[in-house]
Amino acid sequence: MRLVVHEFLSLDGVMQGPGGPTEDTSGGFTRGGWIVPFAAAPEWGAAVTGWFAQADAILLGRTTYEMMYPYWSAVTDPDNSVATALNALPKYVVSSTLGNADWAGSTILSGDAVEAVTRLKAAPGEELQLHGSWRLARTLHNAGLVDEYRLLVFPVVVGEGKRLFGERGPATGLEVRDARILDGGTTSLQLGPAPFGQGGLEVVEGREVLVDR
Repeated sequence: MRLVVHEFLSLDGVMQGPGGPTEDTSGGFTRGGWIVPFAAAPEWGAAVTGWFAQADAILLGRTTYEMMYPYWSAVTDPDNSVATALNALPKYVVSSTLGNADWAGSTILSGDAVEAVTRLKAAPGEELQLHGSWRLARTLHNAGLVDEYRLLVFPVVVGEGKRLFGERGPATGLEVRDARILDGGTTSLQLGPAPFGQGGLEVVEGREVLVDR
């Protein structure tokens, strides 16, 4: 399976607590809920629905699992395709401290995260999707295991909080596979790894796009 990372990001790269003030207050974070002003713009919600339609398995860190499980496991509306996917698909939770994973279809991966995900990638299927899971996303990025990034970048500067890419991470080139501006000004990006430091303009579907190659 390909490992595909999915994240909501602010313009300055913050991914912490997008959905609400109390979603993730770790580290004293008080600026949660920064996507709420964009809730009335339907296109980014449709983009997220499209993400889950391509999933064969879900990968989560412990904190994200514990945030998602109580809400999504209680959504039984068959017309909610995100809930249907999350409740039906195999879920793998990377944690050395989680004792039980009660969400149906969940398996705890308590060993080395890089080794465990490498094994999962070798399993049959198209997409192993990572959602949220800040620390795990960074670990897998640093290990070079990510095949694609699907990012929704919201036009807001949060200023502090957990970021997807760290200051001491590896230098990484990215090619733009798709880029769209959605209603409300949110940018949808689909990126894949490429050699670092060989950037240039390339014509993609009739448009010039800056890429690293």
